[in-house]
Amino acid sequence: MKIVNKLRTIMKNNNIDHYIITSNDPHQSEYVADYYKGRAYISGFTGSAGTLLVSSDKAKLWTDGRYFIQAENELKGSGIELMKIATAGYPTLEEYIKENVKENETLGICGNCYAASAYKKLLEIAEENNFKINLEHDLLNHVWNDRPELPKEKIFLHNVMFSGESAREKILRIRKRMSELKADNFILSSLDDIAWTFNIRGNDVKFNPVALAYALISQDAATLYIDKKKVTDEIIRNLNYEGVKIKNYDDIFEDVRNIKTSVFIDLLKTNAEIYNAISKEVKVIEGTNITTELKAIKNYVELASLDNCQVRDGVAMVRFIKWLKESVGKIEVTELSATEKLSNLRAEGINAKGDSFGTIAGYKDHAAMMHYSANEESDYEIKEEGLFLVDSGGQYLDGTTDITRTFVMGDLTEEEKIDYTLVLKGHIDLSMAKFLKGTTGMHLDILARAALWKHGIDYKCGTGHGVGFFLSVHEGPQGIRPSGNTVVLEPGMILTNEPGVYKEGKHGIRIENTLVVIKDEANEFGDFYSFKTISYCPIDLGAVIKDMLTKDEINWLNNYHETVYIKLAPFLNDEEKAFLKEITREI
Repeated sequence: MKIVNKLRTIMKNNNIDHYIITSNDPHQSEYVADYYKGRAYISGFTGSAGTLLVSSDKAKLWTDGRYFIQAENELKGSGIELMKIATAGYPTLEEYIKENVKENETLGICGNCYAASAYKKLLEIAEENNFKINLEHDLLNHVWNDRPELPKEKIFLHNVMFSGESAREKILRIRKRMSELKADNFILSSLDDIAWTFNIRGNDVKFNPVALAYALISQDAATLYIDKKKVTDEIIRNLNYEGVKIKNYDDIFEDVRNIKTSVFIDLLKTNAEIYNAISKEVKVIEGTNITTELKAIKNYVELASLDNCQVRDGVAMVRFIKWLKESVGKIEVTELSATEKLSNLRAEGINAKGDSFGTIAGYKDHAAMMHYSANEESDYEIKEEGLFLVDSGGQYLDGTTDITRTFVMGDLTEEEKIDYTLVLKGHIDLSMAKFLKGTTGMHLDILARAALWKHGIDYKCGTGHGVGFFLSVHEGPQGIRPSGNTVVLEPGMILTNEPGVYKEGKHGIRIENTLVVIKDEANEFGDFYSFKTISYCPIDLGAVIKDMLTKDEINWLNNYHETVYIKLAPFLNDEEKAFLKEITREI
């Protein structure tokens, strides 16, 4: 509360009546460097997604269903009210602003950390309500005394033996698409798109191998804007050879101001400051980043590499499961020690580059918080009872993994077994999907929920998301959710499959694999696609009620476990093979 009041004093000194703090960095990243975690610092809410609005007498924080339980706990005593996104009775941020920011008042935002798409909405409301928008102040600098420094680690090249395509080849494909869109210039702000385009990686954001940078591509030039201290002479020579110029990070603004004809931008990924720098005389073409669409479809080199990477990840998971099952009840195992053990096992794999996100290790009721993060105060000891959910992933030079398993640690209630089996049914039913070309993730989402809905259960999040290639664990544009995504699924797209049950105060259950869209068959009715599961890890059979599964579901589970054994056994010792054979037995 003291920090919020300190912010209010700074607001008053700058004639700002309301101030918005987002979770964003200048590149609208989902995960950001510590320097940009101001919303967490001010509010105390540590989830990755949320927007804080501070006014002279009120403070409100908007977040989505993944974080409702966590936010309620972390906001206690802060004086900040939780606003639940997509929940009846709670207005959106824009609706609230429209009703509560009055004529002649000033709404403040940090222009380079606010998405251009959201900024345009604010401009419309401001014009209607006749209030001002000030985007010039980053007020966090005045209240965050020990604010972390901006990251300064050097970037490195991602070898074409893994990427399958050079930066020059990618830029040629981008320019072809620009010509089709009649765009002379393309402003690129999103960090994963930039890393993919130029085959570079960095260490500026924890768990995400990206570097803070912008890019501007025209038909005759490609420029990377980055802190030059992060770039070695060798990388400069390499990028120059690929037709890429290097300029200072902040030079992007002057170059954008100098654009004369047309420009393509993704408003969701471009900040308000860059958007404002575009001359009013320039034709602005809006859409999803060209690169986002291109990198969503993995090439044959990436797919082959990813399969190898998933096998190594599966080996680490099997060794973790063996350790977990054999250790609990004999030594102290906690959420934190289990997390550390899994990270260490992954690090032993070839090409390993760390975790792909902060592991979610939730025992019993902790798992009901979808994005729970254990700390020393909350850390549960794992006992020989109940369910233990572990959602984790690894970064490798040859891929990114994301997998969730819910482990049976001992005696379960009938409710836990039923819920587990319902989640498994949804997971299998989506895995077995066969669908016509033109299908979107929205069309398939019901397959993962149908079994749960029959029992009056739902989960307040999407079912699946795209996954990058040695990049962000959450990658668009494809996804599987009930609404809001109209992207057509195409062969080569990667998606997760992760239905779940989350009952506050009781348990959380999630089973997640990674899928790739593949061609299935073509006939007189059209082209049909299906999914190939590329995660190789046993699904705990200890909570499965076999009579609740259909014959097809049982066959899928048995076939999947046979594949897991065949893929992983060659890399395990005799004792580990025997353990794997037992936990992948037929049911």
